[in-house]
Parts: sequence; C-alpha cells; structure tokens
Amino acid sequence: MAASPLANHTALVLLQQAIPLRCPYPRSTVQNSNLCPHLRSSHIAERNLQVEKHQRKHFQHSSGSPFLIAAVKKGENADVLDGIGSQEGARFSQRSHTSDDGANAWLGERNQLSVAGKGADGSHSKLSERLQLVVDDDAVSAVMEARFAIDTALTAADTAKERAQIAEATLLEHIGLLHELSCTEKKVLSVEESLLSAVHQLEVANTAIEHLQIELEAAKALTKAGEARIIAAEPSVHEVQLAADKAADESENNSRHSVEVLMNAAAVRKESAQITFNAKSEVLQAMKVSGKNSDKVQAEANLLRYTILEKSLAAAEAAAEAWKTRATNAEGILRQAKELGIETLSSKSTVEQITGGRRMEMLLEKDSRRRDLLSNGPRREIPEWMKRRLDVGQHGLPPRESLPSSADFKAMLPLELPSPEDVWSIAHAKVKADIYTAQAMEKQALDLQRKVLERALERKSVKKQVKDPEEAEGKLASGTGTGHEIVFQGFNWESWRRDWWLELSPKAADLSQCGITTIWLPPPTHSVAPQGYMPGDLYNMNSAYGTEDELKQCIAEMHNHNILVLGDVVLNHRCAQKQGPNGVWNVFGGKLDWGPEAIVRDDPNFQGHGNPSSGDFFHAAPNIDHSQAFVRKDIKEWMKWLQHDFQFDGWRLDFVRGFWGGYVKEYIETTKPAFAIGEYWDSLAYEGGQVCYNQDSHRQRIINWINAAGGTSSAFDVTTKGILHSALHGEFWRLIDPQGKPPGVMGWWPSRAVTFLENHDTGSTQGHWPFPRDKIMMGYAYILTHPGTPVIFYDHFYDFGLRDQIAELIAVRTRTGVHCRSMVKIFQANFEGYVAQVGEDLVMKIGHLDWNPSKQNNLTGSWERCIDRDGYQLWERK
Repeated sequence: MAASPLANHTALVLLQQAIPLRCPYPRSTVQNSNLCPHLRSSHIAERNLQVEKHQRKHFQHSSGSPFLIAAVKKGENADVLDGIGSQEGARFSQRSHTSDDGANAWLGERNQLSVAGKGADGSHSKLSERLQLVVDDDAVSAVMEARFAIDTALTAADTAKERAQIAEATLLEHIGLLHELSCTEKKVLSVEESLLSAVHQLEVANTAIEHLQIELEAAKALTKAGEARIIAAEPSVHEVQLAADKAADESENNSRHSVEVLMNAAAVRKESAQITFNAKSEVLQAMKVSGKNSDKVQAEANLLRYTILEKSLAAAEAAAEAWKTRATNAEGILRQAKELGIETLSSKSTVEQITGGRRMEMLLEKDSRRRDLLSNGPRREIPEWMKRRLDVGQHGLPPRESLPSSADFKAMLPLELPSPEDVWSIAHAKVKADIYTAQAMEKQALDLQRKVLERALERKSVKKQVKDPEEAEGKLASGTGTGHEIVFQGFNWESWRRDWWLELSPKAADLSQCGITTIWLPPPTHSVAPQGYMPGDLYNMNSAYGTEDELKQCIAEMHNHNILVLGDVVLNHRCAQKQGPNGVWNVFGGKLDWGPEAIVRDDPNFQGHGNPSSGDFFHAAPNIDHSQAFVRKDIKEWMKWLQHDFQFDGWRLDFVRGFWGGYVKEYIETTKPAFAIGEYWDSLAYEGGQVCYNQDSHRQRIINWINAAGGTSSAFDVTTKGILHSALHGEFWRLIDPQGKPPGVMGWWPSRAVTFLENHDTGSTQGHWPFPRDKIMMGYAYILTHPGTPVIFYDHFYDFGLRDQIAELIAVRTRTGVHCRSMVKIFQANFEGYVAQVGEDLVMKIGHLDWNPSKQNNLTGSWERCIDRDGYQLWERK
C-alpha cells in the first residue's frame, strides 16, 4: 500500500523542524572550536543518530510506512519521491492559501487519494519490507560507529585531561620557583644596600675618629699651654698677695677720704643754697623800697641771682668731680684687691695671657664681658670661623645715639679760626727737621718705589685667568676676580622661548676667540615665570631654557674654551608651592620645604613669621628672612651643590637691595667663587627732569652695599650707565667729577665696579631703560677702555651686528694691559668730547673734539692710532 502524499509532505516538513536532543553537553559547548576534535566529532555523531531515530519513529506512527526516510537516506526512487513531494507540496501550498471552501474541497480529494492508495499497498509491500531491512542495517552500523567514536573521544579526553593536570602542576611548580628566585634577589639587593650603608657609616666613623684625634691633640696642646701659664704665674703669687695687702690699706684710707669729700660737697651745696636764699631776700627788699623802678630792680636781681647760682653750681660741680675721681680710684683699688688673688696684672705679658690676644679687642667694649673675663680667667683660643662670625655680629647695628652733653653744646659754639694771613704763613713755613719728618719722607719714597715696580710688572705680563682667586697674583679677595675679566651676558628677556642651552653651547668657541673670559647665564632653576626670576623648587634644574643635562653640557662646553660661568642666583625671594591656613601662599615645597618662619614678618603680602626685613621688598613673591640660621645653612648648601654638580664658577646676585650685605659676605666666603656681581639698582638724582651733575650720593649707596658685603663682591656700576646716557649727547663734561676722576663707582672703587650699557631689564623686549641706539659703540669704547669690569650684552654682540667692532676694542684692551685697577688721567672733558689716558699704553677719545697725542704737552712717548671710527679713536704706545 502506497504512502499518501500528505504523509510524504509531512515527513519533509518534519525534517526541517528542530529535534530535541538528549546530549549531555549544551549546544554551545559542542560547537566550541576549542574542544578536542575527537570529542566534537563524537558529539555530532550522537546528535545525528538521535535525529534519525526520532524521525523514523515519527513517520512510523503517522503514516505507517518508513519508505520515505529510507529512500531519502539511500537515494532510491529519488526522482519519483521528489516528483510526488513536489506535486503534493505545490498542491498543499496552493490550497493552503484559499478560503474555507477550498479547504473542504481539498479534504474530499484527499479521501479519494486515500482510497486509491489502499489499492496500491499490495504492490508496494515488498518494497517497504526491503527498505525496512536496509534502514535497520544502516541504523545498527551508524550506532556502532557512533559508539566507537564516542569511546575514542572519551579516551582522548581523559588523556588530554591528565596532560593538562600535569602541565598545570608543572606551571605551579615553576611559578613557585620564580617567586623564590625573586625573593632571593630581593634579599641580595637588601644585603648589598646594607653593605653600602655600613661602608658609608664606617667612613663617617673614620672621619669622626680623625676629627676627635685632631681635637684631642689640640686639647693636649692647650693643656700644656695652661700648665706652662700656671708655672709662669706661680712666681707672681707672692707679689700678688703683698700687693693685695697694700691695696687693702690704701682702699681703707681712700674710703675715709671719700667720706670726707662727700661731707665737703654737702657743705658746699648748703652754702650755695644759703647764698641763693640771701640773694632772693635782697631782691624782695629792693622791690619793696622802689615801686617805680621795679622792672630795673627785677632785672638787676635776676642778674645777681644768676651770677650767684652759676658760682654755686661751679663750686658744686668741682666738688662732685673731685668726689667722683676719688670714688673711682677707691673702687678700682678695691676691685684690684679682690681680683689680684686670682690673676696678676703687674705686667703686659700677664694681661695678654688673661685677655687671650685678639679676643679682648672684640669684647672689652662691653663691661659685662670684661668683668666675666677678669673673673673667670683666660679661655681657649677662638677658631677662625668663630672670629669671622663675631666680626659679622659686631657690625650688625649702628651705635645707639646718646643724649647731648655739655661737650656737645660747647662743640656747637663757633670756633675761633686763624686769619688767612696766619694760615698762609703756616702753609709756607719750613718743615721742622725731626724724626717724624724723616719717617714721613722715608714712607713717601717707599710708596713711590712700590708704584714704579707695579707699573713695571703690569707692562711685562698680563695676569692669567684662574678659577680660584687665591691662585691669582696678589691673592685677590674672593669674588673680585683677577682684574682682567670681560663678562658676556649670554641671554636676553626672550631667550627662554628657544632651547637656549643647546643654542648657546656652539657659541663658546666664538666667544673665546673674541676675548670673552666669563659668561653670565640666566637663572637655571625651576621658576613660576619662564625667565627664571620667580624661583620655586631650587633643586629642580629643568627650566624653560632646557633640561638639566643640556645645562651641564653647555657649562662643559664653556669650560672647554676657558670661559668661566656665572650662575644667576635669586636669593631675596622665592615662590611658595602651597597655601597656609589663611589661604596665603607661604608654604614652600621641594627639598627646601620652608614654612612662614622663613619669610620676613613685615612682608605686606605673605604673612611671614620671621624677623623684620633688612632691606627693600620685592612685592611679587615672599621675601626670605636671611637672619634665620636654617635659611642661610640651606642656601649655602644649595650654592655649593651648584658648584659641585654643575661646575658654576661664580655668581650674579639678583636684587641685593632686599637683604643685608653681611649675608652676602657669608655666602661668598662659604662658596669662594672666582667672581661675583651684585645687582644694586638704585635711581639717580634728577633735577628739573635732567640728570644732576653730582651723583656722589648715588654711587655712595652702591659703595655702602659693597662695604656691607666686606668687599667680597663687585656691583653693577649703575651710576656710570646713567651718566653716559646724557654725556654722549654733547655733554661730555659729565664724565669727570670735581676731583678729576670718573664720575661713577669706577672713580671711587674701580676694582669693584662692573660697567655695562644694557641688560635683560633695561634693554631687550622690556626696554625699561634702553641705551641710546646710535651711541652704543661710543659707550663700549668708554667702558672697554676704562677700569672696572665691562659687561657685553648678547643683543648688541650678535643681534645688532656689532661683534667685530666690540671684538676690536677687547683686543686693544687686552693688548695694552688695561685692567679693573688701571689709573685714569683725564685730559679733556667739555661739550665737544672726552680724552683720557688709561694705564701707561692707551689713550682714547670719544666725540668730535679736534685732538691727538701730539697736541698734549704732558703726554710723553710715541703713539700710534690703532682704531679710528666715527665717534671714537684709540692710540696705543709704540
């Protein structure tokens, strides 16, 4: 019996439906590509087998004939089945979309086909049986293959699992070994660090032992000296005792005498009071007698009273002075009687033993220290570092003004000066021939001989540039150089915009060839402002000019060409990194993590807790209190760090008006730079909008700062710059002061004067005080041929194209031996020009004055013109 078309169609539809599986693994796991290939194939085979069984059972229950599935699987009668399936499917598809009437018609047709199918069952029964056998055989074979594949996959999975477990155990073991290895390395590093620390501590201990040995030897030497002093003092003990007894007797007599003096003084005062009373009585009687002439009587009475009072006062003062003298003698004798039992004052050598030499010179001004010294005896010798500190303390404050005395009033009275005739006769009197005159003449001859020798040495050779000033000829003071420095300011206000350290390094060879000996670099530390003058973390050397390594490379390149390097250090102020409790930026960061105690208390903006300021204020940042010991200690360590790690040779000190020059002296004595310059910028004196001719007060203020620094540092000669601004505009008479010397700092202290025309503040893009553009070379002709230390500005040398002309002037200065202490002899200084001889071998002229060496009568020697340019000419001795 043939299967119905509907059953065949239903079988095709069921083949397309999802079959529920009984697989022990989820579908996502079976399709995972990371599984073992054998395990995946076994799962797929088991799934296919279950699908086939489910289909066969379904068709057997629904149609009673499995021939369709077998035919589909074996490919037998495929065309017939496909045709039937396609025809029935098409009919089914067509009829499925019709109305309900169409559905009923289709059911009728199905019944007819069912009847026809029953007739065909007999003819197809054999075919069904054979197909059934084939299907069963294939199913058994498929099941056996699937079971074999599953067993193989399970075996492979067990093997892979065992291998995975072994690999995992091996990995864990290796990880443990790696952990142990890292722990061992850590212990080794810790041991090495401990070893280095122990070596460092051992070195420190050895150093301490050496210091203790030195101190022990010094103590032994002091002990021996003390024993020697005791032995030397023993012979005078007996003499002291005798003197004490004698002094006691004298003191008793003097005490009795002092009592008598007091009684006499009281009697004198009583007598003067009686005289005054009598005088007043007489005046009253006179006033009663004459009423009309009362004014006259009153005047006479007052005159009489004043005369009597003056006499009585003079008598009282004389008596009091006598009493004071006697009492002072008595007090001195009593004190000597008390102290002579301890030490002797009978000889000068004994006094020196008690006072300890120079110590008494520093301490005798204070009575309390003198009494303590006389009571407690001598002390150990003061080391040099303590002497310097005591010297600094002695100059800290000005002396206290005392009340005016009678001597001051007498000094205010006009003096009786001799007449001009008497002065003239004294001036022309013959010198008395005595021992003092002979000594004065001998000293004058020695001074003249010394000057002749100095000039001879200057002509023979030029001093060589050295880094350590102690190695210089004459052993000049630290910070003032050798006298032959020519400084180059190696930056301007806009240099931070470029990689400045890298750009400046290649110029070292050219600067050295042009005669530059020293270069001044911008502030190298981290700064709030890119120019470097608002420093923050002083130990951070990565600034807007470049990195720390680039800075070291630049300094090394300068040293390779024998150029010293000055670091621009800002010590007056520092920018804070944190805010305090009140919201004020007064807490510093970095290695020097200071607090408000490092800021002066009278700073108007930053609420400091330190001492009052010793100078002017810089209002943009906290002003540092240099009177604090920890501040000075940290600054000195930082400056020594700059010298050691970066090889800076000297300093340019910014805004030194903000703190006392004595602190600068301490910093320079600690670091011992080859050269140092202080920026003491002060305003000149003006009158009616014009610069005054006399600028002595201005240059005196700069000199005062140099004196406060102990002469250890030079200073910018701002006075000379200000005068040149006006002098080069037809007022050359300003270039000579009333004493015939240059009018700036170079006229008073040339070895400490650093002359300049412009810098990053006055010129560049700031332009606070620019030098006249058309007078620049005349200005350089003046400062490069005169004493002092000249500074050349970067913009003038490279940007303005004046390199060759400036190098020409430097060559003449070096060749003629002009230095910071050269003598200046001014021949002309008027409206037309200025002429001067500098040293022995150079004559210069600026302006348009008609002059040459042959027109100067007191100028000896043969001269040759070496430079002739518009506005200035130079002559060199042949």
